[in-house]
Amino acid sequence: MPKAFYDSIIDGSDVEIVFGQTYSLLRQSYAALVTSGTATLETALFRVPQVVCYKAGSISYQIARRLVTVKYISLVNLIMDKPIITELIQDDMNPTRLAAELKLITTDEGNRKRMLQELDELKIKLGGPGASARLAELMMKYLRLKHA
Repeated sequence: MPKAFYDSIIDGSDVEIVFGQTYSLLRQSYAALVTSGTATLETALFRVPQVVCYKAGSISYQIARRLVTVKYISLVNLIMDKPIITELIQDDMNPTRLAAELKLITTDEGNRKRMLQELDELKIKLGGPGASARLAELMMKYLRLKHA
């Protein structure tokens, strides 16, 4: 979104709008409200509890719902095959639910601790740092054996 969009929301308050500093912001974040997509996985890998927020136009949403059948919308929940992160989609994405879910991950220590443990399990499942390089190496070994 353009800066003007955010300026209209903050309406002269002293909130600072920051662009292009995602990772440095995530390193300092206690919690996050995240749109669906790779941002959910990036946020999880920084071990930041989050609520996934997604609202599309009703026609687009209805078409997508009929074409794509998945249990979850966030990559974190898809990878773990269980609801680790609350997903607020369409009508569930409203100020009341958003405030309630944000409160759960910022003030409910049991809920927060559970989510952090699940995010640690996600990192383990993904293989930690160097997972992509290890996978590429295994693929090269496999291909060499197959063609030997």
